[in-house]
Amino acid sequence: MGFRLAGIRRKLSFNSNQASSKALEVPKGYLAVYVGENMKRFVIPISYLNQTSFQELLSQAEEEFGYDHPMGGLTIPCSEETFLDLTSCFN
Repeated sequence: MGFRLAGIRRKLSFNSNQASSKALEVPKGYLAVYVGENMKRFVIPISYLNQTSFQELLSQAEEEFGYDHPMGGLTIPCSEETFLDLTSCFN
C-alpha cells in the first residue's frame, strides 16, 4: 500500500503544480478530491490517507481510474453522501 500511496502523492504533486488559478490552490497539508456523479470538489487533510477506510476508497479509485485523474485531483468512486459519512468519522 505504501508504494501505491507514494504514486498517488507524486501524481497529485505534479497536478497541483499545474494549477494556474488561485481558486484551485490547495493549502499545504491538504489535497483535492472529486466525488460523486457531479464530481464535487472537496479539500481534505492528507491525514485521511492514513485511515484504513479511506485507503479502501483509494484502492477502488486505482481499480477504476488508475492514476489518470483528469480533474487535476484524485477522483473517488463513491457518492457524495457515502464520502461525507465516511470522512465525518475521521474528525
